[in-house]
Amino acid sequence: MTVDDSPGSDAREERESRLALVEEHVRHENRHDLNAVMDTFGAAPEYEDTPWHDHHTGRDGVRAYYEGLLRAVPDLHIDVQRRHVTDEHVILEVVIGGTHTGPWRGLPGTGRRVEFPLCAVYSFDERGKLAGERIYYDRATVLRQLGVFHEPDRGIGRLLTPLAHPLTVGRAVWRTVRD
Repeated sequence: MTVDDSPGSDAREERESRLALVEEHVRHENRHDLNAVMDTFGAAPEYEDTPWHDHHTGRDGVRAYYEGLLRAVPDLHIDVQRRHVTDEHVILEVVIGGTHTGPWRGLPGTGRRVEFPLCAVYSFDERGKLAGERIYYDRATVLRQLGVFHEPDRGIGRLLTPLAHPLTVGRAVWRTVRD
């Protein structure tokens, strides 16, 4: 764990309290206890899934995000790798894992297991509750593990890329021939 060791016991206690809240939040996520997860958020939380440009505001919006996620990956598990604490934020580096069995972002359950690194940034309100959670991860890694994204230079990707993206491939071929 990395903790900013700025002087002042009040600041240190606040950082420790914030880290404890985030660790409690993750424990509730791993137990799939949505009510307890929501109890870690303040009155007007925000949740941002940045790879999808997906922003949820308010308790109802954040709850809806979690409900959809837990329906899609009912065995979701978060393994914390590193913790970083500053005066303003708690940042976790984690590995997310689970089996995609329910609908997610228009894709029906594939039955495939996903496991990928993710970075989460937590902010806090004036009462010490979570004001927001913003997550970053590689969307292509998730889609590849779900079987819906293929590298264009490998195996099935060589076949599917021209079929799925004929205009893009056509333009690339045209530029190559023209030059």
